Parts: sequence; structure tokens; C-alpha cells
Amino acid sequence: MTEARRLVDKLWSYCNVLRDDGVSTIEYTEQLTYLLFLKMAHERETRPLKAERIVPAHCSWQRLLDADGDDLELTYRHMLEDLARQPGVLGVVFRKAQNRIQDPAKLKRLVVDLIDKENWSASGTDIKGDAYESLLAKGAEDIKSGAGQYFTPRPLIQAMVDCLQPSASDTVIDPAAGTGGFLLAAHEYAAQHAQAMTPEERDHLRDAFVHGVELVDGTARLAAMNLILHGIGKPNGQSLIEVKDALLADPGQRYSVVLSNPPFGRKSSMTMVGADGREAREDREIERADFVVTTANKQLNFLQHIATIMKMFGRAAVVLPDNVLFEGGAGETIRKKLLRDYDVHTLLRLPTGIFYAQGVKANVLFFDKRPAADHAWTERLWVYDLRTNQHFTLKQNPLRRSHLDEFVESYLPGRPRTERVESERFRSFSYDELIARDKANLDITWLKDASLEDLDDLPAPEVIAREIVDDLTAALAEFEAVALALEEAGGPTVPASLET
Repeated sequence: MTEARRLVDKLWSYCNVLRDDGVSTIEYTEQLTYLLFLKMAHERETRPLKAERIVPAHCSWQRLLDADGDDLELTYRHMLEDLARQPGVLGVVFRKAQNRIQDPAKLKRLVVDLIDKENWSASGTDIKGDAYESLLAKGAEDIKSGAGQYFTPRPLIQAMVDCLQPSASDTVIDPAAGTGGFLLAAHEYAAQHAQAMTPEERDHLRDAFVHGVELVDGTARLAAMNLILHGIGKPNGQSLIEVKDALLADPGQRYSVVLSNPPFGRKSSMTMVGADGREAREDREIERADFVVTTANKQLNFLQHIATIMKMFGRAAVVLPDNVLFEGGAGETIRKKLLRDYDVHTLLRLPTGIFYAQGVKANVLFFDKRPAADHAWTERLWVYDLRTNQHFTLKQNPLRRSHLDEFVESYLPGRPRTERVESERFRSFSYDELIARDKANLDITWLKDASLEDLDDLPAPEVIAREIVDDLTAALAEFEAVALALEEAGGPTVPASLET
């Protein structure tokens, strides 16, 4: 970690200089991604044993070292344009790439002083991978850039992976991959026993174990680079990150593990046409006969999509906002179908203040796919409340993996759920109890908020202030949803989510 921190500090030292030139944090990280990839390709091409060419000769790192002034800027721009047209990983990393560093002198210093003097291939994947992950975390802290929406807290990711226990025989997908955090954590967990694997299993772990789908070009490139720096995939092979809208169609492929934190926000980017024949009009019209209902709510559509792409007996852990648990209409229909056709066995109520996006109240839903049957597969839903009487902030009191220890221990990874034991924060509810609730509402609470009863239990002022901001932001999001629903309906119809 000391070496990784040294690399981060070195690479990050130049960000403030470029920020004065109008280069944002996320743009700086993108420029580092391009240059790091070219430098590592150069190292592979010039190594004494098993040398391999990753990029075309006219896009070599040496050309950047040899150029100066305006010639350097022109050379770099043409290289980025050529690399963007390449297939596989190259095309994803350099897709629509542009040079944001307009001062040739600063670009030269970035190339020569910060990148070229390090031997990146000699650094272990843990070192350079951890360094890059730290850069992405720093980028997520830049609220103005909006990069935080793609960054799920790593302690939460780790806990979700620890519960699902992916192995080298699995295939893991994240249909909203962001910067690849879930894929990295799943790979790291499965690789713990790599020494005991056959060569075929190790190849599968490297080349076919993970798959990600990401809509945003810039984020997809960060995810692709993140995987390469961690030794996942081949820099001259097919990309394990697809750049597309995951919701457009059933991809046909099925996966044994789904780990995801779909984007928050209710607006869909297209017209969805479900099996019920109803439409939710947007810019583009698609048909998803595999969707049980039509809705413009992105989280509900991602939930339906995830249910589709799971292999039989596959398992999923998905971060979802509160409205997915209680919303009527499409939400109620989807919940009832999940409870009947899938084994929806665990719900983790997440605390507030852990996401970079403000106003987020979210949960993790764990469920397994089961074959068709004449009975409901969900027997009991176990709910763990990590929200009530818990107060986190991004800086003063960030979420740590230790805060999730009790939940993971209660989950009993790899053991029969019949051995689970109820506790103050962990309770179970039968299928009949769940279905009997109004709209099959899964937003279940039982703990009393201590701060409402005893003023001595009030959290710190800065925590209270942040929670007020989060609540107001969430309320504004709901009002925005009302406005959108009224606009689409063309009348004073109240959305199902606000009927109660």
C-alpha cells in the first residue's frame, strides 16, 4: 500500500496544475489512462522475453517521447484518433478520446516526468491496480464532475461479494459496470485459490470470468483500464467491458452471478414496451417481451433485466433505492413476480451518507433464480437494518468494511439459511406476511430511532445537517417524478408511488 500511495501521490500531484487550465478531475484521470496504457504497451513491446505488440507502430510511446512543442500535441491527437478506431480493448479505452491538455509543455512533463520514469509492468498488479483505484476514488470525490455516481463504496462491494462467494467456475456480470468495482472484487475473491486451479480455470478467470456493460464512454474506458491494470483480460484482446445501453434488449447470454449498483434516477432513455403491451414513451422505442411490465423507472427496468440474464440457480446482489421496495403499480407487479418466481431471501437496509450522490436511501436485495414451479420460491425474506440509529458521512465517519461484519456473519455465506438466527437488527418475514402487506411493500422497519426519544442520542451537527440535505434532495427527486408523470399522462394522475 505504501508503494501504491506513492504512485497515487505522484500522479495526482499534477492534477492541480491542469485544473488551472480547465481540466476537470475526471478528464485528468482519462488523460492518465491513455498515457498509462501507451507506456505499458511500450514496456511489453520492449521486454526481453515474450515481447508483444499491443498498439500499432505509428502509435508507439516512443513517438511521444521524441516529439516536442506543437508537434507533440499534434502527434498525440492523431494517435488518439487512430487508437479509437482499433478493435477490442484498444477501441474501448480510446473510444472518442480527446487531448484535454492544451499546453504542450505540461503534456511533455506528464509524459516524461510522471509516466515514463516508472516501470509500470514491473509493478505488481496489486500496486498499480490499487494506485488506479485510488485515483478513481479521488475522482469520485469531485462532486462537480458527477463522477461519484459511478463509484460504489468499496466496503459495501466487498461485503456483497463476501456474501455471494463467487468461484472460478462462475461467470459474473455487472450490467451497470461503472468503473468496474464489483468485477474487480469478485475476481479478487475467486482468485484467492488460484494456485489450486487448472490452467483452463486460470484462463477462464482471466479472460471470461467477468463481463461488464457501461453506457457512458468515459466511464467504460476507466473500467476497461481498471481491469487491465489488475491483470484481468488481455490488452490486445477482446474487451470485457461492452459500451452500450444494457436495457435495450435481452443479450441472450446468461450469468451465474450478478453484482450491480444500477444508476439512480427515474427517467429512462428510451421507450419501453413490455409483455403487457403498454408503452412508456421516450426517445427510442424498443420491445422487451421478457419484461413483465412497462415502466420508465430505470431501477425497475434494471431489476427486470437482471432477472432475465441470470442463469438457473444463479444468484444476484443489487443495490436499489427505497422506492423500488414500496412503489405501487409496476413496482408492486415486479415485487410479486420476484417473490414468487425467485428466492428473494435477504434485504440489507443501507445507512444514509455513504454514497457520493446526495439524497440516496438505498438497499441491497439478494435473490436467486429458480425453475418454474406451482408454488412461490421465496419462503422467508431476512431483513438486516443497518440504517436506523446509524450515522455516516463521506469524510468524518465513512463506511468501513468492519461496519458490515455483523451483517455478513448473520448472512452465513455458504451455509443453509435455515441456520440463520434473528437478532435486534436481523429479522425474517414469511412469504405470506410479505404478500399480505399493502402493495407487497418490502420497506420494512421495526427499530425505534433513538434520537427521536432521547435528545442525548442526537448525532453530531454536521451529520444532522447532511441528513437534512439528503432528505430534501430525495424529496425533490420525488416531486420531479410527480412532474414527469403528470407531463407524460397529460392529466392530474398521481403516481402509484405517492398514493400513500
